[in-house]
Amino acid sequence: MEKITIIFQDGSKREYDRGVTVREVISDIGEQQKALVAKVNGKLVDLSYPIHDDVKLNVVTFLDEEGKDVYRHSTSHIMAQAVKDLFPDVKLGIGPSIKDGFYYDFDKVEPFSESDLERIEERMREIIKDDLSFERIEMKKEEAKEMLLKNGDIYKLELLEELPTEEVTFYKQGNFIDLCKGPHIPSTGHINAFRLTSIAGAYWRGDERNRMLNRIYGTSFEEEDDLLNYLCKLEEAKKRDHRRLGRRLEIFNTYEEAGGGLIFYHPDGEVIRSEICSLLKKEHRKRGYLEVTTPHIAKIDLWRKSGHCEFYKENMYFINKEGEEYVLKPMNCPGHILIYQSERRSYKELPIRYFELGTVYRYERSGVLHGLLRVRGFTQDDAHIFCIQDQLKDEIRGVIEFAFYMLKIFGFSRYEIYLSTRPEKYVGTEEIWEKATSALSSALEEMGLDYAIDEGAGVFYGPKIDIKLKDALDRSWQGPTIQVDFNLPSRFNVIYIGADGKEHRPVMIHRVVLGSLERFIGTLIEHYGGTFPTWLAPTQAVIMTLASRHEEYARRIQSYLIEGNIRCSVDSRPEKLSFKIREAQLKKIPYMLIVGDREIETETVAIRKRDGKDLGRMELSRLREDITTEINEKII
Repeated sequence: MEKITIIFQDGSKREYDRGVTVREVISDIGEQQKALVAKVNGKLVDLSYPIHDDVKLNVVTFLDEEGKDVYRHSTSHIMAQAVKDLFPDVKLGIGPSIKDGFYYDFDKVEPFSESDLERIEERMREIIKDDLSFERIEMKKEEAKEMLLKNGDIYKLELLEELPTEEVTFYKQGNFIDLCKGPHIPSTGHINAFRLTSIAGAYWRGDERNRMLNRIYGTSFEEEDDLLNYLCKLEEAKKRDHRRLGRRLEIFNTYEEAGGGLIFYHPDGEVIRSEICSLLKKEHRKRGYLEVTTPHIAKIDLWRKSGHCEFYKENMYFINKEGEEYVLKPMNCPGHILIYQSERRSYKELPIRYFELGTVYRYERSGVLHGLLRVRGFTQDDAHIFCIQDQLKDEIRGVIEFAFYMLKIFGFSRYEIYLSTRPEKYVGTEEIWEKATSALSSALEEMGLDYAIDEGAGVFYGPKIDIKLKDALDRSWQGPTIQVDFNLPSRFNVIYIGADGKEHRPVMIHRVVLGSLERFIGTLIEHYGGTFPTWLAPTQAVIMTLASRHEEYARRIQSYLIEGNIRCSVDSRPEKLSFKIREAQLKKIPYMLIVGDREIETETVAIRKRDGKDLGRMELSRLREDITTEINEKII
């Protein structure tokens, strides 16, 4: 029989008979116990996949991100089988893996209950114990259509119609079959530890015009201990949920009367937002940025010229008045270009850095709106840098350093960095895209920063760097973004006069160092669990009286602290001190200052911190100095 050569991850090679399966190869090299799937020439495949040519083969285990995805997607199939066994009339939606877990959407007349989840988990354990093989089935599209029509799988039919190929794949385990491209783990028995975590409603395909489906979330791990650790983190994440804390601490809210995805900051939330904005303005001025403000709407012609109407139309809001069409701005960049073009620019002026805390509006389907993290109106710490190509790398480095400096102030020191490349739909030439991508990658490499490639995730006008922050629970959040753009300057004919007296085209950098203020504040709420550092806390100190006769002294202390720019309030209610302390702790106020007869006599205050630590009595001048130092140094 004809032989083929297989090259392994370590560079070693072995010969096998043509048609050998991945499972047989992996068994030969002693990796069968760990292997979930494999990569053949970079393509993920099942272990049953036959190899007919010389290839490179990598074993994929649960230690690999792709291995985790396949493991959890396979668990979602097991969950779907359990649901169909228990509720035969349910229709299937989709069941992908997601970060740290999976979900599956079901069309069920009555929503699932918590007791239903217990029954589904029990049936899943039985399916896992049966160790059913995941079998890949290839089928002609017409044959698949007949089968789905017969089974009444209306959602799968819709997905099938959109597939471009004439052959499609299903995966079968036991009596359950599902439209799926795969790959999957070898059998259900490979799942060692799983848990169904929650139930939610979700519009089919995230569109509020579609039917609301029942979504079950879950997760799975190879080891029970890892599952238990994750569930502990999940419980902590629920306590930190910014939507719950945001309302309880009266930071923000949304109102149906106003519309979904539109944020209303309450007084305490505006304090936090204002502190962040003040810091951003100060730090931008230090770095030579010029602050500008642009209108919230502009004529549609501007957005046609920029390409947004062609590439971003589904996310835009349109306004028609007196026969003229306007757009509620989804981005700030065209406005900054107009300001740049208001004068003739010389190479001696470059780089020019425009900064704006610009509020933009983007249409998001109501099914995906999520507190502060996914909204329809938000403010960005947006800037656009116009520079000469020779200045490009230094400007990129400067933005990265600025972003890291700002994030450190808020207590973020761990990141994941991604370089996003050209998407399917884009403007400009491949040569320009290559030049822009190279500038970003070179800056990262020269700074010694590790990064991953996010293939095809760039914006339509240029590639970008995304910096994702790691929070206190080790979760990733979208943060700073840096985009290099050779295209908009060309579309708008942006020029400068060079040293040779001729016109030249500048490069444009789009960047944010914190990103959307809404998303960043949501991130902060969850990162801190609502316990903001003193400099950000809406109320930094509360003065508590032991009796009504102490109120005058408390008011004097309040005035003294306010003169020192310390945000404080007085609690003179005729309540027990323990009640007042407990309430202040729930509000997460950093300092509780208690005053009674003794404090009046000695011109002091008794100090208690929100963590319960008792600092004893302190003179007012010392107290103000200590709190001011904590605020000015932005101690976390």
